[in-house]
Amino acid sequence: MYQTDMYEGMIAETVTMPGHNGDLINAYLARPLGPGPYPGMVIIHHMPGWDEWYREATRKYAHQGYVAISPNLYFRAGHGTPEDVAAKVRANGGVPDEQAVGDMAGALHYLQSLPYVSDKIGVWGTCSGGRHAYLAACCVPGFSAVVDCWGGRVVMEEKDLSPNFPVAPLDYTKDLNIPLLGIFGADDHSPTPAQVAIHEEELKKHGKDYEFHMYPDAGHGFFYHNRPMYRQAQAVDGWSKIFAFLGKHLA
Repeated sequence: MYQTDMYEGMIAETVTMPGHNGDLINAYLARPLGPGPYPGMVIIHHMPGWDEWYREATRKYAHQGYVAISPNLYFRAGHGTPEDVAAKVRANGGVPDEQAVGDMAGALHYLQSLPYVSDKIGVWGTCSGGRHAYLAACCVPGFSAVVDCWGGRVVMEEKDLSPNFPVAPLDYTKDLNIPLLGIFGADDHSPTPAQVAIHEEELKKHGKDYEFHMYPDAGHGFFYHNRPMYRQAQAVDGWSKIFAFLGKHLA
């Protein structure tokens, strides 16, 4: 519990890490100062890009006692404003799932190499990052917990598949071996409440450890305080559920 006489210190910086196929990509790392060991978090950005909100989120995790790293999944598209880079990625049909999974595995291994990180490492993302986090949780051994915030296209129809997205993440559910927290908005269109229900049925079918929370009067991206979709009460409650969940599984 927070006390006013506590020592607090944090370092946050851009680093370089090996990603998919050993490619060197940049990432944002934030951690508490001290010997640790601290639990780790891999922070997966959304389709608006590797932007300032995700820097804030990475530091938020560090403030809560995690060593957090946010890899730039759009590194290979070049550099510029997050919006311009994301537009290029969107025009190219999105980041290939295989490449994204490789970058997330690289971020996990980077944290595992740090002497002040414990053996408990989670993965979290919002929007497309939520989808990516779920893929990583199913396909990359070594994570201890996953948080998916309104990850669209976990449930996909055949017509939605493409060379970049050859398999619906839902189809990997049988391989999920860690606890899952899902945070969703009832007014979202991707994923819709009906898609979340399909996801939940698949988790139940395979006997997975999960908890889902569906927030009324909230749509896509309701944590984003810098955007019109922000919903203060729902976001505050959602963050509290995230840190309670991670405290239980990564402490």
